[in-house]
Amino acid sequence: MKKVFDRRWFVSLLVLVLLAFPFLVGQSSYFMGLVVTMAIYAIAAMSLNLLTGYGGQVSIGQGGFLMMGTYSTGVLSTTFGLPIWLALPSAGVIAALVSLVIGLPAVRLKGHFLAVATLGFGLSIPEIALNWKSVTGGYSGLPLMRPEWASDDLTFFYVILMLTFLVTWVLMNIANSRLGRAFLAIRDSEIAAAATGINVAGYKTVMFMISAFFTGLAGGLYAYWIQYISPNDFTIMASFFLLAMIVVGGLASIWGAILGAVLFTGIPHFSDAYVGVTNLVIGLAVVLVILFRPAGLVSLGEFFQRRKQRPSGETPVEKVPGQDFEEADNA
Repeated sequence: MKKVFDRRWFVSLLVLVLLAFPFLVGQSSYFMGLVVTMAIYAIAAMSLNLLTGYGGQVSIGQGGFLMMGTYSTGVLSTTFGLPIWLALPSAGVIAALVSLVIGLPAVRLKGHFLAVATLGFGLSIPEIALNWKSVTGGYSGLPLMRPEWASDDLTFFYVILMLTFLVTWVLMNIANSRLGRAFLAIRDSEIAAAATGINVAGYKTVMFMISAFFTGLAGGLYAYWIQYISPNDFTIMASFFLLAMIVVGGLASIWGAILGAVLFTGIPHFSDAYVGVTNLVIGLAVVLVILFRPAGLVSLGEFFQRRKQRPSGETPVEKVPGQDFEEADNA
């Protein structure tokens, strides 16, 4: 009960700080842009964590869905004149439908085979954006205008903030629902999941579609914030970047995905003045977490709490996602 109470206080305080943030920084476009970027990457990271952390499906193609979201939003808004409240969810739906095309054959793949298949998708989308000039504008990109009511950065800052809160709530509910438990069962053992009556192929397809929908939505928000879409915005490095976020933050944890997004988006703010330092810091963070905190940084609080409560001379053991099944397999 105390843990739930403390978490509610923390979340309430975090929400209040974020709502007051523009005024704390004098409505600085730079700092508001930094928080917006964190929020957008948090949505994309949470979406990937649902697929990889909860479902055990390693994807290196999420950057492609981000790019699909940006271009879909741009084309729907600029070419077809769709309002923002239609363009954003439509971009998510388009990304989800494309993921269905990828997901149907990909559900038969596992591990590194699936990773390579999604890598191919992540590599192909930027090339399509560059060469489909009649739609995407090629190297010139696409300009995009926000609606008049959200034309100033302050208003749109709150729009993105509210949508981030909403997506976080939705994904948390999915993770804690029967659907989320089915994802975890598939991650631990597809054979055991199928034996309990879970439609493994169907659930894996649903995983891909949900993850792609929210990633596409994040791409659309990015496009409206920047008001310009470039084929260089989300290269294959964005896919690795997102994967690193959830590994460092914590697999199978919505809060871990948010933590990873905040850290990895904030690191360049402090390290970009030094050439190559950003990639070095991110690379070291991934290696150190894999070696010493395989459950991610989000597990540190629980680790120290167990350490404080343990009897003298006893070392707390960290639980890694999927560890229970692996131990049962080796028994």
